[in-house]
Amino acid sequence: MGASQAEKATQRPIRGNGEHGEKTDARVAIVGAGPGDPGLLTIRALDLIRAADTVVYDRLVSQEILDLIPKGTTRLFAGKKSRKHFVKQEEINALLVDLARSGQRVVRLKGGDPFIFGRGSEEAQQLAEDGIAFEIVPGVTAATGCAARAGIPLTHRGLSRSVTFVTGHLKNDGELDLNWTALADPRGTAIIYMGLANSGEISRQLMAHGLPGETPAAVIEKGTTPDQRTILTSVRDMPDCIAREGVGSPALLVVGSVAALAETLNWASALVPCAAVTPAADDRKADGAATRPKPAA
Repeated sequence: MGASQAEKATQRPIRGNGEHGEKTDARVAIVGAGPGDPGLLTIRALDLIRAADTVVYDRLVSQEILDLIPKGTTRLFAGKKSRKHFVKQEEINALLVDLARSGQRVVRLKGGDPFIFGRGSEEAQQLAEDGIAFEIVPGVTAATGCAARAGIPLTHRGLSRSVTFVTGHLKNDGELDLNWTALADPRGTAIIYMGLANSGEISRQLMAHGLPGETPAAVIEKGTTPDQRTILTSVRDMPDCIAREGVGSPALLVVGSVAALAETLNWASALVPCAAVTPAADDRKADGAATRPKPAA
């Protein structure tokens, strides 16, 4: 796509923030890059990336997607990691405003979907307060992208009638104040983003609130990339399996009977069955009993 075509593709009326609400071209596009596979980018996201003067990107944007940024486009890293903030959120907000006011077309590129645990709304609020026209481009969130690649449906007739997204890492490393009763519903699916560090507490709380320890669970590492692994386990064994398998970030936790469907529906991910190593488990193996989790009744 030539430069003029790319520019034309991005010229859509955007609600202005002026006194009369006049429509202007967006100066900042907050764009979801999806969970890693460039094939999951939306056409709109790709058009904006190609037309941008500056791309401000975070840690979860894959190298394959960064390679789509044209040569000559300025790239600015503004990543975050659990317990480590390379650039403070307030500084990112100010940077977007300054770049827009300098006349640049800015793409704020964020892993997954910018409005699902991505702080995209905080950045949009700042732009709105400062009168900067902006656009939001949704992306494939990790829950849907990674689970689909692992062959795990988030809902399934007879197994799961609801799905809940939560984050397993809270601001300032505070206590996990989640609705554990709702998450422990055996008729639903719980998706935990950023839950590796607190997997032990998550497992304990779910069981303490009534979810059977043998409930299937999956840990999806490096989802939608060539290195994706799906650790298939149970709620009780999940923390031990994370440690034993050396699971690293980014990773997604899936809890619920649907996780066991990866055994038959997995089509593109390395599948690693894992149960805690205990004398009882060893005895079951010796007797030839299956150790893989099965769907809850």
